[in-house]
Amino acid sequence: MEETGWRAPVTEGDRTRSGLAMQMIALTFDVPIAAMRGDRLGLKGCRGRWLAIYLAHVGYGWTLERVSLAFGVTRATASTGCRWSEDARDNPAIDAALDRMEQTLRHICDTPRLELALGSAAGGAA
Repeated sequence: MEETGWRAPVTEGDRTRSGLAMQMIALTFDVPIAAMRGDRLGLKGCRGRWLAIYLAHVGYGWTLERVSLAFGVTRATASTGCRWSEDARDNPAIDAALDRMEQTLRHICDTPRLELALGSAAGGAA
């Protein structure tokens, strides 16, 4: 991730959610996760990360500050990514894909949290 020169606490939940946004972008736009990490990104990796930042911003309703912390980038980078992504939505295919991903994120996050049983599966043998 981009070096910001400062550190701030980020919850495990925010890290997980930012990772989910990156995975969805990686799968949909065929951008390797590794290409979206680091501070010297190629064009495809940069735009992929911008889309993931934007998806987290609109899909989770996060502020730009929270998004920047979760992705380990500056607030200016998060803002640039969101502006670029808004412009990219002029493409109907990208707009439709982002709409579907936003809805999916909301459905996943609205699902009640469940606890995994530590014993054997209910009613079944191991």
